[in-house]
Amino acid sequence: MNAERDLSPLTPGVVRALTDKLYEKRKVAALEIEKLVREFVAQNNTSQIKHVIQILSQEFALSQHPHSRKGGLIGLAACSIALGKDSGLYLKELIEPVLTCFNDADSRLRYYACEALYNIVKVARGSVLPHFNVLFDGLSKLAADPDPNVKSGSELLDRLLKDIVTESNQFDLVGFIPLLRERIYSNNQYARQFIISWILVLESVPDINLLDYLPEILDGLFQILGDNSKEIRKMCEVALGEFLKEIKKNPPSVKFAEMANILVIHCQAADDLIQLTAMCWMREFIQLAGRVMLPYSSGILTAVLPCLSYDDRKKNIKEVANVCNQSLMKLVIPEDDEMDEAKPSVTILAEPTSEESLSKPEAVTAGESQNELDVTALNQPPFFLCSCERIQVTLNLDGIVQVLDYHLSDTSIGMMTRIAVLKWLYHLYIKTPRKMFRHTDSLFPILLRTLSDESDEVILKDLELLAEIASSPAGQTEEGHGPSDGSDVRPGPVELHVPARTGQLSSSSTKGLECSPSTPTMNSYFYKFMINLLKRFSSERKLLEARGAFIIRQLCLLLNAENIFHSMADILLREEDLKFASTMVHTLNTILLTSSELFQLRNQLKDLKTPESRNLFCCLYRSWCHNPVTTVSLCFLTQNYKHAYDLIQKFGDLEVTVDFLTEVDKLVQLIECPIFTYLRLQLLDVKNNPYLIKALYGLLMLLPQSSAFQLLSHRLQCVPNPELMQTTDNTKPSTSFKRTAASNIDYTELLQHFEKVQNKHLEARHQRAGRAEQLDRRVVL
Repeated sequence: MNAERDLSPLTPGVVRALTDKLYEKRKVAALEIEKLVREFVAQNNTSQIKHVIQILSQEFALSQHPHSRKGGLIGLAACSIALGKDSGLYLKELIEPVLTCFNDADSRLRYYACEALYNIVKVARGSVLPHFNVLFDGLSKLAADPDPNVKSGSELLDRLLKDIVTESNQFDLVGFIPLLRERIYSNNQYARQFIISWILVLESVPDINLLDYLPEILDGLFQILGDNSKEIRKMCEVALGEFLKEIKKNPPSVKFAEMANILVIHCQAADDLIQLTAMCWMREFIQLAGRVMLPYSSGILTAVLPCLSYDDRKKNIKEVANVCNQSLMKLVIPEDDEMDEAKPSVTILAEPTSEESLSKPEAVTAGESQNELDVTALNQPPFFLCSCERIQVTLNLDGIVQVLDYHLSDTSIGMMTRIAVLKWLYHLYIKTPRKMFRHTDSLFPILLRTLSDESDEVILKDLELLAEIASSPAGQTEEGHGPSDGSDVRPGPVELHVPARTGQLSSSSTKGLECSPSTPTMNSYFYKFMINLLKRFSSERKLLEARGAFIIRQLCLLLNAENIFHSMADILLREEDLKFASTMVHTLNTILLTSSELFQLRNQLKDLKTPESRNLFCCLYRSWCHNPVTTVSLCFLTQNYKHAYDLIQKFGDLEVTVDFLTEVDKLVQLIECPIFTYLRLQLLDVKNNPYLIKALYGLLMLLPQSSAFQLLSHRLQCVPNPELMQTTDNTKPSTSFKRTAASNIDYTELLQHFEKVQNKHLEARHQRAGRAEQLDRRVVL
């Protein structure tokens, strides 16, 4: 190197000292350079200043020789000191070579580069802000430097730069955000700590509104929240906490919609802290943004619903998730049922910019593909705008119903989640019945399967929902499928058809339920529900045995008990599986006679005063004929004692089995219950109730001498004046006969129907016995 020719105005002595391996000699050379540059500044000789900086940069700082690079760095720092306030004019030339040395393999040289840049920045102060991104980029790398000295030096420089940014009101946040968004995804702990520290600083500066750009960095913040370092997690928690405070203070300026999907993703995180924090944010978003969150409902529900079944180990997450769920549910309003789905999802007066547009909100379900909802970008919550600028959000039920259906179908989902799903569906049928009935076909099978759930609470909610579907006016179809259509309900599966009309229906429209003329609140789905419920009982006998009575009793509370018994009796009348029909009739009869929920219906049947009650009796009777003993009990309930006696007379022609005698035994026990108190009291009036006593004696004669025989025998011994039981043809008709005659019921035809049904049962029993005998022979052979 020819210093005389190439490196002037630097003297040969300065050049030699700058390349010396000793720091002290390089420092002396730097002082000479500082003195030289000051002279140029005094002379306003900018060309020479630039020349000196160029020499120090090209020939020294970027040299291949390590000592030359060290000399160049201290020389550039000396130039900056000499320039003072004017250093801002030469910052690009001063900073770039120093930043290049940040990547040097020699840790000592990286330290000197850090020291040189510190001096340059210290002199320039606010003038360095236009170069902030390159400085930040270099510092972010040094923050993760393995050498402790380099890291210490970078921290000093970092603090200085933070002080400058805090003091200045000229920070270019827009230009910085892309770099911050890129670096926030670093996996290095020190780099993450560096990023968080800067976010905290920028948050604290009043003139810098970082909240506007929160959607750009929120995902990265949640990822940092999962760092292994407790210190970094705590720092990130503080940063997120500060952002949330700002959101609560100034909700109108928050871009809730742009962050909704980010929260949905992190609400499903495996890390408890990330999940709890994201869920807390989601709770605030729903409460602050209101209906602007509705287009993201499917994703929110995907994240929230599983959390509702968490145990006490995740109690905090469960509680917050429950608030989110309740708050989101309240956002659905009746007006959502009236909005025209052909219109755009969202109507906004101000055109959103391309930067504000959003991707489709996604609902990610485990084991299934992602479910997407078509939504338009939302930039401001609706109720922060004046009434003339309201944003109209159309509820898209497809995605919501898909998520709810999935969670209800998943057998691994916890009980509380299933209950929440059923509550959601019930809420949607209440608030948006017209739109929800379009989904009834797809939901109906899973709702029926849910009746087999292990939890009584789940079954109760399921029944509430099914009852709402069966009674809502919105479910009325054009064509009814009542029993009068003459179709056979048993051969094939019964399919539900989507209602042809979805508009507002008249409450007087009850076509399709001719089977029960007093069913003004039932729609065409009611009869279909009864058919499918009985089909389920038929195919799943354990459900009938364990929960059948419970289910029917609850339905009688939720719906009209008369409608339920009327429709079930009508369906069972055409049941081909006679054994099931007999079992089902026995179950219904037990419920009718013993359940407190059926008190009014029993009173209605007991007197048969109205045409409706007599119609109901005849309908029940025809199906009750599948079971002889239940038919007699129905006659006892309705005080048709003569007909009961006539039926018992026919029992002699029936095949008396052990099951038959067991049922007679149970009927005797039932007569001693409070339900039949009126019947026992009528035994005192022997004159007007001779057929009651004869019927009871008929039961006594059927029974073997068991405990039931002794019980009934003792009861009949208490009847006063047995001689009065004798009746003659010219006996004056009693009041009981008058009531019966006035009812216009054709008991002869009913008795013939009983015989016909019982003959079918006898034939079916013989066929089963024949098949069993034939099978036994095959086994023997």
